[in-house]
Amino acid sequence: MNICVFCSAADLDDRYTAPAREFAELIGKGGHTLVWGGSDVGLMKVMADGVQEHGGRLVGISVEFLAAKARENADEMVIAKDLAERKAQLLARADAVVIMVGGTGTLDEATEILELKKHGLHIKPVVLLNAAGFYDGLKQQFQRMEEEGFLPRPLSELVFFAENGTEAMTYLESV
Repeated sequence: MNICVFCSAADLDDRYTAPAREFAELIGKGGHTLVWGGSDVGLMKVMADGVQEHGGRLVGISVEFLAAKARENADEMVIAKDLAERKAQLLARADAVVIMVGGTGTLDEATEILELKKHGLHIKPVVLLNAAGFYDGLKQQFQRMEEEGFLPRPLSELVFFAENGTEAMTYLESV
Protein backbone atom coordinates (compact mmCIF):
# COMPACT_ATOMS: atom_id res chain seq x y z
CA MET A 1 0.00 0.00 0.00
CA ASN A 2 1.22 3.51 -0.81
CA ILE A 3 0.54 5.59 2.30
CA CYS A 4 0.71 9.35 1.92
CA VAL A 5 1.68 11.04 5.17
CA PHE A 6 1.25 14.76 5.66
CA CYS A 7 3.30 16.02 8.60
CA SER A 8 5.57 18.74 9.92
CA ALA A 9 9.10 19.44 8.81
CA ALA A 10 9.82 20.88 12.28
CA ASP A 11 11.86 19.21 15.01
CA LEU A 12 9.30 18.21 17.62
CA ASP A 13 8.92 16.85 21.13
CA ASP A 14 8.88 13.09 21.78
CA ARG A 15 5.11 13.11 22.36
CA TYR A 16 4.85 13.70 18.60
CA THR A 17 7.93 11.86 17.33
CA ALA A 18 7.25 8.61 19.23
CA PRO A 19 3.90 7.99 17.45
CA ALA A 20 5.58 8.89 14.15
CA ARG A 21 8.35 6.35 14.76
CA GLU A 22 5.75 3.73 15.66
CA PHE A 23 3.76 4.36 12.50
CA ALA A 24 6.90 4.49 10.33
CA GLU A 25 7.96 1.09 11.68
CA LEU A 26 4.54 -0.36 10.82
CA ILE A 27 4.76 1.03 7.29
CA GLY A 28 8.23 -0.43 6.77
CA LYS A 29 7.59 -3.83 8.37
CA GLY A 30 4.34 -4.12 6.43
CA GLY A 31 6.19 -3.72 3.14
CA HIS A 32 4.37 -0.48 2.40
CA THR A 33 5.62 2.68 0.72
CA LEU A 34 5.74 6.08 2.38
CA VAL A 35 4.64 8.84 0.01
CA TRP A 36 5.56 12.11 1.69
CA GLY A 37 6.71 15.68 1.17
CA GLY A 38 10.26 14.53 0.62
CA SER A 39 12.01 16.69 3.20
CA ASP A 40 14.90 15.29 5.22
CA VAL A 41 14.19 17.45 8.27
CA GLY A 42 11.91 17.35 11.29
CA LEU A 43 9.05 14.90 11.58
CA MET A 44 9.33 14.17 7.85
CA LYS A 45 12.85 12.86 8.48
CA VAL A 46 11.68 10.80 11.47
CA MET A 47 9.08 9.14 9.25
CA ALA A 48 11.46 8.51 6.34
CA ASP A 49 14.20 7.14 8.63
CA GLY A 50 11.78 4.76 10.31
CA VAL A 51 10.26 3.47 7.11
CA GLN A 52 13.67 2.85 5.53
CA GLU A 53 15.09 1.21 8.66
CA HIS A 54 12.25 -1.29 8.61
CA GLY A 55 12.35 -2.18 4.91
CA GLY A 56 9.78 0.15 3.39
CA ARG A 57 10.11 2.30 0.28
CA LEU A 58 10.23 6.09 0.10
CA VAL A 59 8.58 8.20 -2.59
CA GLY A 60 9.10 11.90 -2.00
CA ILE A 61 7.28 14.75 -3.67
CA SER A 62 9.17 17.92 -2.86
CA VAL A 63 8.70 21.36 -4.34
CA GLU A 64 11.16 23.64 -6.14
CA PHE A 65 11.61 26.13 -3.29
CA LEU A 66 12.32 23.29 -0.81
CA ALA A 67 14.40 21.07 -3.10
CA ALA A 68 17.56 21.76 -1.07
CA LYS A 69 15.93 19.96 1.88
CA ALA A 70 14.90 16.91 -0.14
CA ARG A 71 16.08 13.50 1.06
CA GLU A 72 18.91 12.26 -1.12
CA ASN A 73 18.48 8.52 -0.63
CA ALA A 74 14.74 8.21 -1.28
CA ASP A 75 13.75 5.43 -3.67
CA GLU A 76 12.11 8.08 -5.82
CA MET A 77 12.07 11.87 -5.57
CA VAL A 78 9.91 14.18 -7.65
CA ILE A 79 10.27 17.96 -7.58
CA ALA A 80 6.93 19.67 -8.19
CA LYS A 81 6.78 23.25 -9.44
CA ASP A 82 4.49 24.48 -6.65
CA LEU A 83 2.50 23.37 -3.61
CA ALA A 84 -0.70 22.74 -5.58
CA GLU A 85 1.10 20.35 -7.93
CA ARG A 86 2.79 18.71 -4.96
CA LYS A 87 -0.53 18.01 -3.20
CA ALA A 88 -2.05 16.64 -6.40
CA GLN A 89 0.89 14.28 -6.97
CA LEU A 90 0.90 13.12 -3.34
CA LEU A 91 -2.78 12.20 -3.55
CA ALA A 92 -2.42 10.62 -7.00
CA ARG A 93 0.33 8.29 -5.77
CA ALA A 94 -1.45 7.33 -2.55
CA ASP A 95 -3.79 4.48 -1.70
CA ALA A 96 -4.47 6.06 1.70
CA VAL A 97 -3.72 9.33 3.51
CA VAL A 98 -2.56 9.82 7.08
CA ILE A 99 -2.38 13.30 8.54
CA MET A 100 0.04 13.68 11.42
CA VAL A 101 0.85 16.73 13.50
CA GLY A 102 1.91 19.83 11.63
CA GLY A 103 1.46 23.52 11.06
CA THR A 104 -0.44 25.54 8.51
CA GLY A 105 0.91 23.54 5.56
CA THR A 106 -0.30 20.27 7.06
CA LEU A 107 -3.65 21.82 7.92
CA ASP A 108 -3.95 23.07 4.32
CA GLU A 109 -3.21 19.58 3.00
CA ALA A 110 -5.68 17.99 5.42
CA THR A 111 -8.56 20.29 4.57
CA GLU A 112 -7.97 19.98 0.82
CA ILE A 113 -7.89 16.18 0.99
CA LEU A 114 -11.09 16.14 3.05
CA GLU A 115 -12.80 18.65 0.74
CA LEU A 116 -11.96 16.51 -2.29
CA LYS A 117 -13.28 13.42 -0.51
CA LYS A 118 -16.43 15.25 0.58
CA HIS A 119 -17.19 15.93 -3.08
CA GLY A 120 -16.41 12.36 -4.16
CA LEU A 121 -13.25 13.31 -6.07
CA HIS A 122 -11.40 10.50 -4.29
CA ILE A 123 -12.48 7.59 -2.11
CA LYS A 124 -9.18 6.89 -0.36
CA PRO A 125 -9.23 6.34 3.38
CA VAL A 126 -8.09 9.35 5.40
CA VAL A 127 -6.76 9.09 8.96
CA LEU A 128 -6.00 11.93 11.36
CA LEU A 129 -3.36 10.59 13.73
CA ASN A 130 -4.23 12.51 16.87
CA ALA A 131 -0.89 12.24 18.70
CA ALA A 132 -1.05 13.68 22.23
CA GLY A 133 -4.53 15.06 21.49
CA PHE A 134 -3.09 17.47 18.92
CA TYR A 135 -6.24 17.37 16.78
CA ASP A 136 -8.84 17.34 19.59
CA GLY A 137 -9.95 20.88 18.73
CA LEU A 138 -10.18 20.11 15.02
CA LYS A 139 -12.16 16.95 15.76
CA GLN A 140 -14.57 19.00 17.87
CA GLN A 141 -14.93 21.53 15.04
CA PHE A 142 -15.62 18.78 12.49
CA GLN A 143 -18.23 17.28 14.83
CA ARG A 144 -19.90 20.67 15.11
CA MET A 145 -19.87 21.02 11.31
CA GLU A 146 -21.58 17.65 11.04
CA GLU A 147 -24.15 18.39 13.77
CA GLU A 148 -25.04 21.77 12.25
CA GLY A 149 -25.42 20.48 8.70
CA PHE A 150 -22.23 21.76 7.08
CA LEU A 151 -21.10 18.30 5.93
CA PRO A 152 -23.15 16.53 3.24
CA ARG A 153 -21.75 13.18 4.39
CA PRO A 154 -21.24 11.73 7.86
CA LEU A 155 -17.87 12.67 9.36
CA SER A 156 -17.10 8.96 9.80
CA GLU A 157 -17.17 8.59 5.99
CA LEU A 158 -14.62 11.38 5.57
CA VAL A 159 -11.99 10.72 8.22
CA PHE A 160 -10.98 8.26 10.92
CA PHE A 161 -9.39 9.64 14.07
CA ALA A 162 -6.62 7.37 15.40
CA GLU A 163 -4.90 7.89 18.72
CA ASN A 164 -1.71 6.03 17.78
CA GLY A 165 0.11 4.43 14.86
CA THR A 166 -1.17 0.92 15.56
CA GLU A 167 -4.77 2.11 15.49
CA ALA A 168 -4.12 4.01 12.24
CA MET A 169 -2.54 0.99 10.52
CA THR A 170 -5.23 -1.41 11.79
CA TYR A 171 -7.87 0.87 10.29
CA LEU A 172 -6.02 1.21 6.95
CA GLU A 173 -5.57 -2.53 6.64
CA SER A 174 -9.28 -3.11 7.32
CA VAL A 175 -10.65 -0.83 4.58
